Amino acid sequence: MKLKLYILLLLCCFITHTINAQDTQKNVLKASVSKNKLSVNQRLRLDFSISKQGADNFKPPSFKNFKIVGGPSQSVSQSWINGKRSFNKTYTYIIQPKKEGEFNIPAASIEIDGEIIQSKPIKIIVLKASAIPKNPNDPNYIAQQNIHLVAQISKSQPYVGEAIYVEYRLYFSQNVGIYDNAITQNPQYNGFWNQEIKTNNPEVKIGLYNGENYRYATLHKALLVPTKEGRLTIDPMKMDIIVAVPTGRTDFFGNVITKQIQREFSSAKKTIQAKSLPIANKPENFTGAVGTFSFDIALNKNTLKANESAEINVTVSGNGNLKLFEIPEIITPKELEVYQPERKENVRITANGLTGKITDKYTVVPEYKGKYKIPKTSFSYFNPKEKTYKTITTKDIFVDVLEGKTLAISEKSSNNLKKEVQIIGDDFKYIQTSTNFQTIKNKKFFKSFWFYVLLLLPIISMPIAIFISKKKEKQLQDFSGNKQRKADRLAKKYLSEAKKELGNKETFYEALENALHNFLKAKLKIETSDINNDKITTLLQEKKVDTATIQRFTTVLTDCDFARYTPITNLQMTEEYEKAIEIITLLDKQLSNQNNK
Repeated sequence: MKLKLYILLLLCCFITHTINAQDTQKNVLKASVSKNKLSVNQRLRLDFSISKQGADNFKPPSFKNFKIVGGPSQSVSQSWINGKRSFNKTYTYIIQPKKEGEFNIPAASIEIDGEIIQSKPIKIIVLKASAIPKNPNDPNYIAQQNIHLVAQISKSQPYVGEAIYVEYRLYFSQNVGIYDNAITQNPQYNGFWNQEIKTNNPEVKIGLYNGENYRYATLHKALLVPTKEGRLTIDPMKMDIIVAVPTGRTDFFGNVITKQIQREFSSAKKTIQAKSLPIANKPENFTGAVGTFSFDIALNKNTLKANESAEINVTVSGNGNLKLFEIPEIITPKELEVYQPERKENVRITANGLTGKITDKYTVVPEYKGKYKIPKTSFSYFNPKEKTYKTITTKDIFVDVLEGKTLAISEKSSNNLKKEVQIIGDDFKYIQTSTNFQTIKNKKFFKSFWFYVLLLLPIISMPIAIFISKKKEKQLQDFSGNKQRKADRLAKKYLSEAKKELGNKETFYEALENALHNFLKAKLKIETSDINNDKITTLLQEKKVDTATIQRFTTVLTDCDFARYTPITNLQMTEEYEKAIEIITLLDKQLSNQNNK
């Protein structure tokens, strides 16, 4: 019993120690800088962040070898995701070194639940002063120093026909923000076969650029296959970017004030040196295939009858410059009728280039009885990794035709082989010399069913036309009714237009508001100039509409006007559209009931 008690006490102590250790690990004051290496006349951003709420008494480090240019500024962010709460508080400084050398930024400290937590020191390398413009606080200069559009290629010296990748990344530091971007000039790939790789909703990641931490997003990717040897260039890609740069000032709460500017950025021109394929040991049947491939010829039927079709599939599969070389043609005996092949492709872009297979499908129709041979076929390709040519040769294929005409062959001379064909069976039909035509019996139209229908149609249609004409004339005289019907049609029209514009905030809410206004014009007989919330409330109360319904209608109208100037998601727009349909239906029902009374 005592042993069990001791074990239970030890288990409780272990759990308590583990929980305390986890809590201690969570209480970390993290220090980070925008760059670890800079010139003596440049600046860097220093952040101290803590993820524990209730932290207090923050003490910054000693900036002995640096001067504070901006800050400290504080920012707090918290969120709830799947019931879990996250919190982060950050203290930010903008500092500049006073001299060259290697310096350590000492630890900062903060108090959490009576415990003092310290950050780790950070090593900074300060180089000699670099050339800067007359005004280092110029927003364009700040944007230029903190944003870089970079083209990265997977291989600079590929073989002709060897696939490579080019990727365009936009690097931007923590000191600036990006609000919008647009490609103004796409890169040109002269001398390459190219295939764009779509990148939807590029993800922002953290990476190194020139030895410094940057955020980056991949904006454009393409697969390139050089089609000729020599020096090939990839022209730059250009973009217009709206950048938020710090102004060096802070607001009342200590947050950095930024300014938005628009600036064009361009990637550097890239050069590719495409190598020619080796001439030594180059097969005669080589048609330009570069990569790693397999080759196969398959016949779906080995035994068939005359005039019965069979399929021969010639397939090249693997990884490489698929689509950019010729598939070998098969050689068939003259007694087999072969049609032009049908090309089928199943190719996709992967990390290693084009992958998949290409098939030429031949349709073969034999005419004569016998056994025929389709000779073996060879396919050659160049393997860029092994830097050698490979050749794949298939086996002979035999087609056995069991039924059909007989083909007799006799040798006329020792130097000339001719074919004498003996025809067996009914190959030709005699031409008939007599006819057996019959007269087509035509029914008379006079006194037929359609004769009487067409005869009575004008007599029947005259009263109907008179009735429709009188009804239309009565509607034209009803000016109020016509106006009401027109407004009702416009309301339905604008509702349909609002549905089409879901996702386009400005146009959607304009169409939705017009639909609501025209509905009121149709039901209350008022003009657009008279439409306001007070007027609507008064008129609907006179029609004895429920107060809750009136409130819902005016709320939808107010939301339409307010939503134009606030951020709105597609889901919110859909909800607003459904609310409009619901309130129009409800209001129309109540107004119709009052009119019937």
